[in-house]
Amino acid sequence: MFIDTHLHLIARDRISYPWLQNVPALDRDWPLEAYQTVARRIGITGALHMECDCAAEDIAAENRFVAEMMMRDDSLLIGGISAARPEDEGFAAFLDRCDPAQVKGFRRVLHVMPDDLSRDDTFRANIRRIGGRGLPFDTCVAARQLDIAAELVDACDNTTFVLDHCGVPDIAGGGYADWAGRIADLAQRPHVNAKISGVSAYAGPDWTLDHLRPYVEHIIDSFGWDRVVWGSDSPVCTLHASLEQWMAATQALIAGASVTERGKLAAGNARRIWDLARG
Repeated sequence: MFIDTHLHLIARDRISYPWLQNVPALDRDWPLEAYQTVARRIGITGALHMECDCAAEDIAAENRFVAEMMMRDDSLLIGGISAARPEDEGFAAFLDRCDPAQVKGFRRVLHVMPDDLSRDDTFRANIRRIGGRGLPFDTCVAARQLDIAAELVDACDNTTFVLDHCGVPDIAGGGYADWAGRIADLAQRPHVNAKISGVSAYAGPDWTLDHLRPYVEHIIDSFGWDRVVWGSDSPVCTLHASLEQWMAATQALIAGASVTERGKLAAGNARRIWDLARG
């Protein structure tokens, strides 16, 4: 049974997502009900909502929306990873307003921002503040930014990090060697974990298991079974695969692992990293 650590719900009537206008295939509502119909069929028993890079002024609204979805009797949601603006001077007050029963961690999408954002002193001080609360930080960077991610990790050694989407490798372009070296270096930091989430989206429409396998196996070899988690990246994964196809690919890629190893990836590590009581 899997905990999905990377589910996006889209509710355009309540929240603004500026980036959606550039991705027509995703520019519609993606409700919890539709996700859960599929998720329950393929062995997902709990999910963390991942912030959807909404407009900054809608971050609180998105967190309220997630809290409402969690309260539904049939909800698979067991928490949310909130959007964050660690570069802001008012970040400490924002942290105080977050409900710990709902907000299990934070993320700032960095691959669409200037490289120097995470080098800012205020940014790093606030990432350390997140760690001081015992909460993890998801870092979403492009493969070329993995060295910058390592700098941030080194500056915030009290904070647990989760690297999203295997570090966004260019699978379609065959960009393995440079990515693999940077991943191996980043994995030397024991407070960094890796999320195997929706990487079929980076492999092009004609991907096969053979395209994905070197990247997924390198992540597991580098981080070890104790520091990897699974995520769907739904609905972004639907650009090149259905949720069912991504789960099937995952099951095929880890078929040779032990029951204990599969359990760590599927749910055990997620429960520990985000301190999840159920799922």
